[in-house]
Amino acid sequence: MGIFDKGFKKTNQNFFQKLSRAIVGKSKVDDDVLDAIEEALLSSDMGVETTLKLIDNLEDRVERDKYMGMDELVDILRDEIGKLLNVSGEEAPVQAFDFSKKPYVMLVVGVNGVGKTTTIGKIAAMLASQGKKVVIGAADTFRAAAVEQLVIWAERAGAEIVKQGMGSDPASVAYDSVRSAVAKGADVVLIDTAGRLHNRIDLMNELTKIRNVIRKVVPDGPHEVLLVLDGSTGQNAFVQAKEFSKATDVTALAVTKLDGSAKGGVVVGIVDQFRFPIKFLGIGEGVDDLKVFDKKEFVSSLFSKEDIEK
Repeated sequence: MGIFDKGFKKTNQNFFQKLSRAIVGKSKVDDDVLDAIEEALLSSDMGVETTLKLIDNLEDRVERDKYMGMDELVDILRDEIGKLLNVSGEEAPVQAFDFSKKPYVMLVVGVNGVGKTTTIGKIAAMLASQGKKVVIGAADTFRAAAVEQLVIWAERAGAEIVKQGMGSDPASVAYDSVRSAVAKGADVVLIDTAGRLHNRIDLMNELTKIRNVIRKVVPDGPHEVLLVLDGSTGQNAFVQAKEFSKATDVTALAVTKLDGSAKGGVVVGIVDQFRFPIKFLGIGEGVDDLKVFDKKEFVSSLFSKEDIEK
């Protein structure tokens, strides 16, 4: 079993049930099969534009490769989806951190409820298991629960937590966090931010201010602006990606809560539409259920051939 199989079991089953019904007894891909594939992709929340792009590419490949069986069809789908996920144009696996930059500063953004604070905690635990020294900045000073949660995660991971009182200036917390990381030789700084609605202009101004104060200490920081999205919300995740990309320089994505829905296609759609690379996928509640994204393994889990036989 691959590391993503757990998270995409429902997406996988949903897709193959529809595809199997359409293709049974047929020796070639006809309009009915293409319609079934389109329906299956849309139901996984891949999005209309990405789905139509895949269907067009699939038609071209089927015509060229003279498709004769489901195995070949699945291979073609895997190949085409893999191409959509290849933002950098390189086949090498994604690197979650660049440890040549010390401290590596990651600013984490996203609306409340998407799993942003938990994602930060899990990243800190992941880094701690690799022997890295981590500082967490609790710059979401508007929610006591967020700060309390980060304190627990920091203690669990052996990371330093930098926080101030409720209602404090988030930029001040970010500044103190980065300054502390430099002074103590930390490898990575993870800075939480307020998760208010993405259409609030004051939040976006706040993110700009945080960026500016970070650069007073680390001139090329933040090195990553990680947008956390809840994969189970489907098309709403697209809206959030669009709004945050307008407001700040998002550089990568973490998609959470993919363990309990049939909406795994949202990952493909968002990457295709916004060209942000995926860095992390959350496929469960456990501390080890945040995984560094691996394109090949993800695509394999999304369309596992084991389900063809069922």
